[in-house]
Amino acid sequence: MLTRREALLASVLTAAAVATIGSAPVMAAAKDVAGLPREKVTLVAPPFVHAHEQVAKGGPKVVEFTMKIEELPIVIDADGTQLNAMTYNGSIPGPLMIVHEGDYLELTLINPDTNTLAHNIDFHAATGALGGGGLTLINPGEQVTLRFKATRPGTFVYHCAPGGAMIPWHVVSGMSGAVMVLPRDGLKDEKGKPVRYDRIYYIGENDFYIPRDEQGKFKKYDSAGDNYDDTVKVMRGLIPTHVVFNGRAGSLTGENAMRAKVGETVLIVHSQANRDTRPHLIGGHGDFVWEGGKFANPPAKDMETWFIRGGSAGAALYTFRQPGIYAYVNHNLIEAVELGATAHFMVDGSWDDDLMMQVEPPKAIAS
Repeated sequence: MLTRREALLASVLTAAAVATIGSAPVMAAAKDVAGLPREKVTLVAPPFVHAHEQVAKGGPKVVEFTMKIEELPIVIDADGTQLNAMTYNGSIPGPLMIVHEGDYLELTLINPDTNTLAHNIDFHAATGALGGGGLTLINPGEQVTLRFKATRPGTFVYHCAPGGAMIPWHVVSGMSGAVMVLPRDGLKDEKGKPVRYDRIYYIGENDFYIPRDEQGKFKKYDSAGDNYDDTVKVMRGLIPTHVVFNGRAGSLTGENAMRAKVGETVLIVHSQANRDTRPHLIGGHGDFVWEGGKFANPPAKDMETWFIRGGSAGAALYTFRQPGIYAYVNHNLIEAVELGATAHFMVDGSWDDDLMMQVEPPKAIAS
C-alpha cells in the first residue's frame, strides 16, 4: 500500500514519463560549445536582477546558473495566510535570468533531499523536449544540468511542469520565473534606435488558491504535498483567493517599494505563468512596451495599460518625470485592491508644475 507521499510522487513521475514517450532526448553536441567562454552568474531574489551588460561584449558564451528548489511555508498576506510554497531559490517568483541572443544558458537545478516532491523546469525560451521539462525531472536528493541555446530575443516564462494535474498545482504554488534574452546589440525603439535603462525590476504575478475550513478560515498544512487534494478543488473553481506580486500582498510596498529618481529610465519585466493580467503604472505610462515580450518586434509607444497573456512575460520601459509614490497595479482593480496585486515605485526628485499642479486647493462650494 503506497503512502500519500509515495502516491503523489508516483503520479508525478508517471505523468512525466507518458509526456516524453516517443521523443527520446538528443543532447547538444559538446563540440558546439567547446571552447566558448563561460560566465558563472549568481542569481538574486526579485524584484532585483543580477548584474549584466545591456549590449553584449564579444561573441556567444555559456552563461552558468545554479538554482535550488525549496519547498517552504510562506505567509502571503497581512492576516498570516500560509501558502505551502514550492519555489525556485526560495523566492516567488524565481529569479530572472538574463543572457544574450546566441548565448547558451546552462542551468544546474538542485532538488534537496529535504523536499518531498519531484520537480523540473520548462523554459519557454528553449526549443525541444518540453522546454527542458523532459530532461530535468528530478526526485528529492537529485540534481541535473540542462543547456539550451538562446535563439529568440525577448522575455519568457519558466515554470515547473512535472506532468498532469501536478503542472497547475506546482505553478500556483509558486514555481515560475522568467528569462530575458537581450539582442546582442541591445534594445531598440520602434525606429531601430538604441534604448537603454538605468534600472531594471522584475515583477512576477501569481494567483493562489488557498483552501478554507468549515468556518471559512484559510487552512494550514504541514508540508507541500498535504494540501494537494484540497487545493485542486479550489483551483478547479478558477477563482483565486489571492492575486499578488512577488509572492505576497504588499511585498513591493512601504519599505520594499521599488526605487527610482526623476530622469531615470526603468525597465519593468512582468510575468504571469497562469492567468492574463493588465499592468498599469498610475501616474506614468509605458514609453515603450513589448507587450508580447519579444524584442524582434517593435515596441508599442505611450501605453496606459498593457496586456500580459497567461504563460508569458512582457517588458515596459518608462522614464520617470515626477517624484512621488507611483502605484503599479493589475488594472483589474478588484484583484489589485481586494486580492493584493499592487506594488509601489518610490521616485525621488523635483516636482515639475508644468506637468501637473493644483491650481486651487479644496474649498467649500459657495451657496
